[in-house]
Amino acid sequence: MNNPVPVMEKRDFLKWFLESYQLKRRECAWLLNFLMSDDILMERVHFVEQAEYCPKALMISANDVEQVPFAFHKNQHVTMDAEKSFHDIRLNRNEDIYIQLNFKEKQSSPHYMAVLEENPFLPVNEEEENLQQVLAEMVLDESLRTHKMKRLEEEIDLALVNGDEMTFQDLAKKYSALKALED
Repeated sequence: MNNPVPVMEKRDFLKWFLESYQLKRRECAWLLNFLMSDDILMERVHFVEQAEYCPKALMISANDVEQVPFAFHKNQHVTMDAEKSFHDIRLNRNEDIYIQLNFKEKQSSPHYMAVLEENPFLPVNEEEENLQQVLAEMVLDESLRTHKMKRLEEEIDLALVNGDEMTFQDLAKKYSALKALED
């Protein structure tokens, strides 16, 4: 995590969330209150999207959305039992906990956006990564071509100043070839 969210901000967010939203399962409020009561655990809490990709994740929903009320993911195992998640969290205090909260209009909530972190476990989109690489290569190629053209312009100017017609003709051909790549 590049920019960890301070424990106080996470706690304030959870207090606001619990005051503002009714959860589908009351055990979820109990679990969030348990997390808030322990600074060591709160250090390990990260609010993310698509938590199902994380090694240890809680997915909790408010009444105003259609998602599953509660799910606890740990190493590809999923349970809907909040008590099991509580015991796992209590016994494994040194593990990070990724929490996905589902509630209406969360993307427009400044409270939520203040604590939301990038999910480091999202799968890499290979198509997007390849496109970025192709675009980077295109930018680099264009930059190199522009640099070569400027250098050729300087050499052409020097050939003209020196009256060197053969060098001028040779450089002009190279310049024209590079210029043609622009079109």
